[in-house]
This record gives sequence, structure tokens and C-alpha cells, in this order.
Amino acid sequence: MATKGNTTLYKGIPEIKDAFVVIVKTEWNEAVVNKLESGAKKILKQHQVKYATIVVPGAVEIPFAVKQHFAFSAQMPDAYITLGAVVQGDTPHFDYVCKLVTDGVLQLNLSLDVPVIFGVLTVLNEQQLNERIGGKHGHKGKEAAIAAMKMIALNRKLR
Repeated sequence: MATKGNTTLYKGIPEIKDAFVVIVKTEWNEAVVNKLESGAKKILKQHQVKYATIVVPGAVEIPFAVKQHFAFSAQMPDAYITLGAVVQGDTPHFDYVCKLVTDGVLQLNLSLDVPVIFGVLTVLNEQQLNERIGGKHGHKGKEAAIAAMKMIALNRKLR
């Protein structure tokens, strides 16, 4: 069960200079994903982090877009934030999509030189979606942006 928002995440947000983040978001479940993106952008703007957005059809396509952007983009990001929403239906499709996107983001984190933040909601129903876009479980878009900034700072420190 999810915690009621990660309040400690909001403490100690690093001020990072000249950071650039790429948000990769899905068209699927657009209304929710746009709210996730809005929250992430709000935090990034507050901390003067530049960003760009790439839109993909669905969650399974997220890892491909990140990989291709990293391989071929002229402007290398300091982190990627992945945003999507996968809601369980009546078929096992939910299980396959969740596994594919989580495994894909894990592989990216192990192979790229920059962090890839997992901001894809995997929920059982619409109520759980709403609880994670500003409800009792916090705002996962904002939390993804904070995690990105903390990971950028860590990555810079470790280098």
C-alpha cells in the first residue's frame, strides 16, 4: 500500500545549476498524465530547471523514446522523468504493460549515464489515480520532479 505522500522527499531539495530534464509522457490517460506533467513542471520551474517534453502513445513506448533521445539528441539531459498511467482492466494486459514499462525503465537506469525517474502510475482504479495527483497520496508528478533533482545532484557528486 502506498504511503500518504512522501513528505520527507520535499526536504533538502538541492539547488542545481544549469540542469535540463526531459519529460517523456503518454497520450494514454491524457487527463491524468497532463496533471502529472503540470505538477512536475511546477516544481522544475520553481527551481529554475529547464525541461522539454516528448509525447509517446502509451507506457510501453516510454523506454524506446528515452533510449532514442539519449542516443541521438543534440541536447543531453541531466535526467529523464517518465509519466504515464496504467489502470487495471478485465484482462491481463495491465500486468504485461506494467512489467514491460518497469523493466524498461530499470534497464535504462542501469545502462544510461543519467537517471530515469519512474513516474508511471500503475493503479487498480480511477479513485487511486485521483489520490496520486494531489489527493491523499500526494502528487506523484511533483514527487518525480523532486526525485529527478535529487538524482541529478547525486549523479554530479558521484562523477
